[in-house]
Amino acid sequence: MVTDVLIPAVVFFGLYHMMKLIADYLLKRKIIKAGHIDKAGILEPPKQSEEINRYPSLKWGLVALTTGIGFIIIEVLRQVNPTMIDYHNAVLPVGILLVFISLGFLIYFFIMNRKKI
Repeated sequence: MVTDVLIPAVVFFGLYHMMKLIADYLLKRKIIKAGHIDKAGILEPPKQSEEINRYPSLKWGLVALTTGIGFIIIEVLRQVNPTMIDYHNAVLPVGILLVFISLGFLIYFFIMNRKKI
Protein backbone atom coordinates (compact mmCIF):
# COMPACT_ATOMS: atom_id res chain seq x y z
CA MET A 1 0.00 0.00 0.00
CA VAL A 2 2.78 2.42 0.87
CA THR A 3 4.71 1.44 -2.24
CA ASP A 4 1.68 2.32 -4.37
CA VAL A 5 2.14 5.94 -3.30
CA LEU A 6 5.90 6.01 -2.77
CA ILE A 7 7.00 4.80 -6.21
CA PRO A 8 5.07 7.43 -8.24
CA ALA A 9 6.15 10.14 -5.78
CA VAL A 10 9.82 9.24 -6.23
CA VAL A 11 9.45 9.06 -10.02
CA PHE A 12 7.75 12.46 -10.23
CA PHE A 13 10.30 13.96 -7.83
CA GLY A 14 13.15 12.69 -10.01
CA LEU A 15 11.49 13.88 -13.23
CA TYR A 16 10.88 17.33 -11.73
CA HIS A 17 14.51 17.75 -10.73
CA MET A 18 15.80 16.54 -14.09
CA MET A 19 13.50 18.96 -15.93
CA LYS A 20 14.56 21.80 -13.62
CA LEU A 21 18.24 21.04 -14.21
CA ILE A 22 17.81 21.03 -17.99
CA ALA A 23 15.71 24.20 -17.94
CA ASP A 24 18.27 26.03 -15.79
CA TYR A 25 21.06 24.93 -18.13
CA LEU A 26 19.20 26.10 -21.23
CA LEU A 27 18.29 29.42 -19.60
CA LYS A 28 21.86 30.13 -18.51
CA ARG A 29 23.15 29.17 -21.95
CA LYS A 30 20.70 31.57 -23.58
CA ILE A 31 21.70 34.38 -21.19
CA ILE A 32 25.40 33.82 -21.89
CA LYS A 33 24.86 33.74 -25.67
CA ALA A 34 22.98 37.03 -25.41
CA GLY A 35 26.08 38.59 -23.82
CA HIS A 36 24.70 39.12 -20.32
CA ILE A 37 27.30 37.07 -18.48
CA ASP A 38 26.99 39.18 -15.34
CA LYS A 39 23.27 38.34 -15.09
CA ALA A 40 23.84 34.59 -15.46
CA GLY A 41 25.38 34.41 -11.99
CA ILE A 42 27.67 31.52 -12.80
CA LEU A 43 31.09 33.15 -12.68
CA GLU A 44 31.22 34.07 -9.00
CA PRO A 45 29.94 31.77 -6.25
CA PRO A 46 27.09 33.09 -4.13
CA LYS A 47 28.33 34.83 -0.99
CA GLN A 48 25.29 33.86 1.07
CA SER A 49 26.16 30.17 1.21
CA GLU A 50 29.11 30.86 3.52
CA GLU A 51 26.96 32.75 5.99
CA ILE A 52 24.10 30.28 5.91
CA ASN A 53 26.27 27.26 6.62
CA ARG A 54 28.89 28.68 8.98
CA TYR A 55 28.89 25.78 11.42
CA PRO A 56 27.97 22.62 9.51
CA SER A 57 29.42 20.33 12.17
CA LEU A 58 27.24 22.00 14.82
CA LYS A 59 24.14 21.52 12.70
CA TRP A 60 24.73 17.86 11.93
CA GLY A 61 25.94 17.15 15.46
CA LEU A 62 22.68 18.53 16.88
CA VAL A 63 20.63 16.60 14.33
CA ALA A 64 22.48 13.38 15.15
CA LEU A 65 22.08 14.01 18.91
CA THR A 66 18.35 14.63 18.71
CA THR A 67 17.89 11.70 16.33
CA GLY A 68 19.64 9.47 18.84
CA ILE A 69 17.43 10.81 21.62
CA GLY A 70 14.40 10.05 19.44
CA PHE A 71 15.57 6.45 18.91
CA ILE A 72 16.16 6.06 22.65
CA ILE A 73 12.65 7.32 23.43
CA ILE A 74 11.16 4.95 20.84
CA GLU A 75 12.97 2.02 22.45
CA VAL A 76 11.97 3.09 25.98
CA LEU A 77 8.33 3.35 24.89
CA ARG A 78 8.57 -0.10 23.32
CA GLN A 79 10.01 -1.54 26.54
CA VAL A 80 7.31 0.09 28.69
CA ASN A 81 4.39 -1.01 26.51
CA PRO A 82 5.32 -3.49 23.74
CA THR A 83 1.94 -3.17 22.06
CA MET A 84 2.27 0.62 21.80
CA ILE A 85 5.00 0.54 19.14
CA ASP A 86 4.55 -2.15 16.53
CA TYR A 87 7.25 -2.04 13.86
CA HIS A 88 4.90 -3.48 11.24
CA ASN A 89 2.72 -0.39 11.52
CA ALA A 90 5.48 2.14 12.17
CA VAL A 91 3.68 5.47 12.18
CA LEU A 92 4.39 6.40 15.80
CA PRO A 93 8.16 5.70 15.67
CA VAL A 94 8.52 7.66 12.44
CA GLY A 95 6.57 10.56 13.93
CA ILE A 96 8.67 10.60 17.09
CA LEU A 97 11.86 10.46 15.02
CA LEU A 98 10.80 13.29 12.70
CA VAL A 99 9.89 15.48 15.67
CA PHE A 100 13.31 15.00 17.21
CA ILE A 101 15.14 15.56 13.91
CA SER A 102 13.25 18.81 13.37
CA LEU A 103 13.97 19.77 16.97
CA GLY A 104 17.70 19.47 16.18
CA PHE A 105 17.33 21.78 13.18
CA LEU A 106 15.31 24.27 15.24
CA ILE A 107 17.94 24.33 17.98
CA TYR A 108 20.60 24.99 15.34
CA PHE A 109 18.46 27.76 13.83
CA PHE A 110 18.01 29.51 17.18
CA ILE A 111 21.73 29.20 18.01
CA MET A 112 22.68 30.74 14.64
CA ASN A 113 20.15 33.57 15.02
CA ARG A 114 21.50 34.38 18.46
CA LYS A 115 25.09 34.46 17.12
CA LYS A 116 24.19 37.00 14.42
CA ILE A 117 23.10 39.57 17.03
